[in-house]
Amino acid sequence: MSNIPNELQYTKEHEWVSRVDAQLTYRMGITDYAQGALGDIVYVQMPKIGESVIADAVCGEVESTKSVSEIFAPVTGTVVAINEALTQNPELINSQPYGEGWLIEISVESEPAGLLSAYEYGAITG
Repeated sequence: MSNIPNELQYTKEHEWVSRVDAQLTYRMGITDYAQGALGDIVYVQMPKIGESVIADAVCGEVESTKSVSEIFAPVTGTVVAINEALTQNPELINSQPYGEGWLIEISVESEPAGLLSAYEYGAITG
């Protein structure tokens, strides 16, 4: 059983998102379920600061010893921060998917819709 924190919101593609400030900035990463399915992560390709991302569209890739998987943006907005630590230590995604292994922060225009609660996401991952 994977770890699914209640305070986060999720996508069907196994990304998580949490609001980080009052200015509608959201931090995202991949879920514990996703990192477990991928295995040892060795490289992450993320969008650059200032790039626009669109909800449900590919915004990067995670490469593991098993495969390469696309990362889908959970919200539409502009990338305002990337987790530079992942450049040298992509394995942080495996060890701390909801903490130090976050991917990017996105500034959005309005509250995102269509995200799943922890309960709803748990029903998908079983």
